[in-house]
This record gives sequence, structure tokens and C-alpha cells, in this order.
Amino acid sequence: MATHLRRPILHALWPDRRQAIALIVAISAATALPLAAPQLTRRFIDDAIAGAGTGHLTLLAVGYLGLALAGQAARMITTWLASRLAWDGTNRLREKLAAHALGLDMAYHRAHTPGELIDRVDGDVVAVADFAVAFLLDVVASLLLLAGVLVIVFTVDPRIGAALLVYCLLVGVGMTRAQRLAVPSAARSRQANATLLSTLEERLAAAEELRANGAGEHTVSSFHRVAGAWYRAEFRASLIGSGLLAATDVVFAAGTGLVLGLAAWAYWSGALTAGTAVLLFQYTLLIRTPFERVIEQLRQYQEALAGVARVADLLNERRSLPQPTVPRPLPPTGPLGVRLERVGFAYPDDGEPVLSDITLELAPGETLGIVGRTGSGKTTISRLLLRLYDPTEGSVQVGGVDLREVDPDSLRRRVCVVTQNVHLFTASVRDNLTLFRPLANDDRLRAVLAEVGLGDWLAALPDGLDTPLPAMSAGEAQLLTFARALLTDPGLVVLDEPTSRLDPATERHLERCLRRLLTGRTGVLIAHRLSSLSTVDKIAVVADGALVEYGRRDQLAADPDSRFARLLRMAEVRG
Repeated sequence: MATHLRRPILHALWPDRRQAIALIVAISAATALPLAAPQLTRRFIDDAIAGAGTGHLTLLAVGYLGLALAGQAARMITTWLASRLAWDGTNRLREKLAAHALGLDMAYHRAHTPGELIDRVDGDVVAVADFAVAFLLDVVASLLLLAGVLVIVFTVDPRIGAALLVYCLLVGVGMTRAQRLAVPSAARSRQANATLLSTLEERLAAAEELRANGAGEHTVSSFHRVAGAWYRAEFRASLIGSGLLAATDVVFAAGTGLVLGLAAWAYWSGALTAGTAVLLFQYTLLIRTPFERVIEQLRQYQEALAGVARVADLLNERRSLPQPTVPRPLPPTGPLGVRLERVGFAYPDDGEPVLSDITLELAPGETLGIVGRTGSGKTTISRLLLRLYDPTEGSVQVGGVDLREVDPDSLRRRVCVVTQNVHLFTASVRDNLTLFRPLANDDRLRAVLAEVGLGDWLAALPDGLDTPLPAMSAGEAQLLTFARALLTDPGLVVLDEPTSRLDPATERHLERCLRRLLTGRTGVLIAHRLSSLSTVDKIAVVADGALVEYGRRDQLAADPDSRFARLLRMAEVRG
């Protein structure tokens, strides 16, 4: 992983100084207390053999119990601190990833499903969080415990200490090689899991259509296929992990037997006391614990490595839309003029031309209606006006500035979009209206809702703006999007068929709100229903990505030979 990718990940995970010091103290205590306990065991055995009194032995036993309890308390505190620090750090990383993913261009989002991105932003970060806790508790603390045991055993008997050190080195080398074998299988399992989640998310989102059209058998079959791939990858990863754990049990049983045999030999030769022999045996058991914990966390380590690699891959993604070298703001107030000059466009993933040689112009405050068959390029024009994509030919200008030179924050403040697909959130009315931004005070929010006809609806809610958003009809939801647009007071409003899914009565009410929204603003309306374009100033007819007719609405409607006039006659709409 490149250094420039490691740094932001480590910066997000790194705790502040006070938290780090508290954790170091807790880990030190959790390491030192278990090392002290066997010393009391040695004293107890040797003093008992020497004929010490009951009171003395009881005091040693109580001291041993106190050390054991203190060690458990220190480990509990370490666990709490490590969990808190890990989740604080990974939450910062999660926020960074979410912001980065949302900032990527639409070309990236077209190529990656929401389920995949959720697994990247949340699932991979959870794997990193789990390992961060395990690393602090079961790797750092265990390695410190291992070092302490080796130092103490060396001081007791250098020969046994040397044998124990060689044994630990051999086990460490074996674990490292085993890790290299296990990591690729864990990465494949994570990828298969991401594919499974992505497939499930897509099928659930389309459940109604799939069921209505009898596609259930195909859906189950495809899910079974990806679930099978995930099962096979997970099974292989688990098999490798289980095999490593079983091999570890055998190795440590042999090591414990070796050290116990050496301690018994030293005791019978008179080099060690009985208490010291038991002490060495206890320390040998303590050595097993660190290695077992590291082995147990090997799977999390594998998943964390895979997660970090995938996090780095996401952070390595860059916007395809170039950022302006010297960003220019749009005019801060008033309607914005629009000009498309010889615009051509093809989506990056297929390269097929979608628009060609589109030229049109709107003066500030004018409105344009764009009509054409499905797939003719109408929505693509709206995406270019929002700078979700850049034209491959020509230029798109808003407020007299090429959008490739506009400050992105200024563009989002001064240009807004209302579509037929209304997105509502599990949040309060206020948050759904402001999209979680501090845009205005409550009086302004109430006034905007009243302006679009939702004043009575708001008054009936038990907690007003703080009420969790209740179920809304399609018309009410669309009115809420109009209120969102009014709240930002844009200079250019792009409306992509906002009334296409509504009944005629609701549509007429929304059209009144629409006229209010467009008053004093430049507007671009994309519509299938020609009746909704009765008040626009200009009409653009698009076919196969080309502008086949463009002009004043009244003039085109009055010309019986114009394409627009023929469309009006076919739709039985008065000019």
C-alpha cells in the first residue's frame, strides 16, 4: 500500500495523547500483574516445604488472589479503553470514506452498486475496528507478556531461557509463513461477501417488479449462485484457519512437555527448587497464551488486511471531473443565464455518443422545456447543467461562467434539481427539508412548507418540525422537494419530469407550486406531459441526441409544420 494512502488511514485511527497514555498504563498493568503471580506461587511452595506457618502461607495465597483479581480488572479496563479508541478511530475513518465516496463522480457510481459501497464504507471498516481492538489486547499485550516471561526465565535459568527463546522464534517464523498462506483466502472471502451483499441489495430494491413479473425463480437462482461462491470462499478460509489452530495446539503441547522435562531435570540435579520448577511451568503456560491469542486473531488480522487494502483502493479513486485551478463563484443572487455551445457527450463506460452539437441559450429568468422520446438525451442535458458530468465537446455555461471553472460549492448553492424520484430519509421533517444542513431558522422552514401547501400538514404533526417524517403521498413528497428548492433560493432550477407519476388533480396543484418556484428564476423543465410546459418561454425538441427544433414556445406552437405543434396535436394539448 502506498505511503500516501497509509497516512490518512493511520491518521484517522491514531488516538490523542491523553487517550494513548491511559491505554499504555492499562496495558502495562495487564501485562505486569500476571507476571508477578507465579513469583508468589514459588514462594508458597518453597516456604511450605521449608515448614512456614499457616499465617504466612495464607498471606501469600491472599496476595496471589489479589494479583489475579487486579490482573482481570486491568484487562477489563484495557478492553474498554481499546474498544473506545478503536471505534472512535474507525468512525473517523468511516466518515472520511463516506465523504470521499459521495464526492466521487457519477461515472464511478454507475460502475459500482450501492451494496458494494456500503460494504466498503462500513463492512471493511468494521473488520479494521475489530482487529484494532484485538491488536491492542491480544497482540501488543501478549507480546509484552511474552517478552517479560523470556526475561524472567533467563534470570532463573539461562539454559532453559535459551531453549525457550529458540522455541518461540521457530513458532514465530511458522506463524508468519502461515499468515502469508491465509491472507489471500480471507481477501477472496471478503470480496465474495461484498458481491453477495450487492446482489441482495439490488434484488430487494426491485422486489416489487421482480415479483409482479414472475422473475422470482431467476432471482433465487442468481442469489444461490453468488451465495455458493461466498460459501466456498468462506469455507476455504475457515479450513485454513482451523488447520493452523490445530497445528498450534500440537506445537505448544510439545513445547510445554519440553520445558517441563528440562525443569524436572534441573530440579532432580539440585539446580532448582520445587517452587522454581513450578514457576517455570507456569511461565511456560503463560507463553502459550500470547501465541494462542495471536493465532486466534489471525483471521481478524487477515480480514483487517483485506479491509485496509479495499479502504485504500476506495481512497485511491479520484474524481474524473477536474477541479478548477482558480475556482470562480457564480453570481450570488438573481436568476442565472444558461448557454450550451456545440455540446457533445458520451458516457465514459461505453463511449457511445449521447449528445451531439447541442447549442441553446437562456437569458436570466427564462424557462426552457425539453421534450423528446425516452433515451433521446433529455436527462443527460440536465446532468451536464448540474456538472455531474463534463461535456466531451463544447462547453456548458451558467451565469456566464464555464462550469469547468465554477467553484463546486457555489454551483451547489445556486443550482438545484427536482426529479421524479423523491428521496426521503428516516429522520425528522426538519432534516428531510434541509438535507441535514443549517440553512435557515424554524420560522423560515415553516414559511417554505406553507408556501408549497404543506402548512396544514405540518400543523397536524405532533412535534412539528422535530417529528420523524411520517408516510407521505407521492404528491406530498414531491411538494417537499419543491420546498427544499425554495429554501436554497437557487438561480437555476432543473426539473426532470417531477409530475410524471402523479394523477391529473395532484399534477395541477403541483404545477401551481412549480410556477411559484420558477418565479424570478431560470428554469429547465424536462417533461413527458406537454401540458406541464404551457408557461415556458422556449422549447427544445431532442431526438437521438441532437437538437432537432429550438425556439420560442408560442412561435413553435403557432407553426403547424413544427415538430412541437405536431406533438401538441398528438397529445391533444392546446397550444
